Amino acid sequence: MDYLQISASAKLSGTLTVSGAKNAALPILAATILAKNPVSVSNLPHVADVRTFLRLIKLLGGEYSEPHGELSGRQLIDTRSLDNTTATYEIVKTMRASILTLGPLLARFRECRVSLPGGCAIGQRPVDLHLKALEKMGAIINITEGYIHATAPSGLSGATIVFDKITVTGSENLIMAAALAHGTTKILNAAKEPEVVSLCEIISAAGVEIRGIGTDELEIVGTGGELLELQPIRVIPDRIEAGTYLCAGAITQSEITLDHVEPKHLEAVIDKLTQMGFGFEITSDRITIKPAKRIAPIEIVTSEYPAFPTDMQAQFMALATQAEGSSIIEERLFENRFMHVGELVRMGAQIALRGNTASVTGRAALTGADVMATDLRASSALVLAGLAAKGTTRVHRIYHLDRGYEKIEAKLGALGANIVRLEE
Repeated sequence: MDYLQISASAKLSGTLTVSGAKNAALPILAATILAKNPVSVSNLPHVADVRTFLRLIKLLGGEYSEPHGELSGRQLIDTRSLDNTTATYEIVKTMRASILTLGPLLARFRECRVSLPGGCAIGQRPVDLHLKALEKMGAIINITEGYIHATAPSGLSGATIVFDKITVTGSENLIMAAALAHGTTKILNAAKEPEVVSLCEIISAAGVEIRGIGTDELEIVGTGGELLELQPIRVIPDRIEAGTYLCAGAITQSEITLDHVEPKHLEAVIDKLTQMGFGFEITSDRITIKPAKRIAPIEIVTSEYPAFPTDMQAQFMALATQAEGSSIIEERLFENRFMHVGELVRMGAQIALRGNTASVTGRAALTGADVMATDLRASSALVLAGLAAKGTTRVHRIYHLDRGYEKIEAKLGALGANIVRLEE
């Protein structure tokens, strides 16, 4: 098993290219199930979750190839030969996003079996909102032996769906299902994340009428079962990877530049970093962060886009350990997303927890230690803390990190960080 060894570094410098967004790539790969043509998908990140989803497509009977080699980030995906509608537990247990196959498989084949995702390290993310919405569209749902068995003998029908709470994967599942449904589907309280907007734009470009893209009210006119002619797709930049590397520049008081980025997707993150004293130069696809004269404490409340993202909470907690004063971080989306706190404390951080709120007292003199990653974003927080700590930090169980970050040690190393991947 691999681990990352990080030693205190001089200031970072240079330019880093942001990869495609994992959270946009996965629903795009699911959407290829709706296609009647081979689909070119480029700017795919080389991360474990994408490789797992491609494996799932192959197990369902689809095919994929890398026309320009493994490192090109492009796949040609052909789902015309799909002949299996079961997403097995062996795949789903390693990647909860496998639930995204539920909507398109049901819409296309009128029957499918998808394993229940089970628990999640950062808290429960139940799929009942997905199931209730599909039932309103005429699906018959039975849960047996750990599998969701969904049927729609006459196909799915348009309906008005009101989500009780905002759900990103629920919105994506329903958007894909509605694309092939009979009639018009209205989705109220839909997620507005850039990844959801990207999916809508891709399906709209295939000829499906979608009104309200980018808002919380979507109206989708289905094709009545006719498969889609999907156009070539380029995955949008990863806003969470970009935000993580901005925090790397911030915690080391360095000037670094991010290339191939979408600044408007990072407004909440940039706003908080600005409040902490960091400066920026921003163009249409580049962001340069500049050191702060003094790192000010911050107050953060996580919420759905366009508010501050829960996927950046852990990274900002690591950064807050270097602020001059006390920071408050309130996590409102997941009930168990502070598991990195204990590991940061091992490194010398001063953090007090009360319910879903963390108080971080800076400026802490972090020291290197052996720490254990517990989930994807917690992993990146420990890497950031290691960059700022005296001595050597070893981050173990980085298979969590590999789910969502492409070659993080190579990217940080190119900026001057002392970071290497080693085997236990």
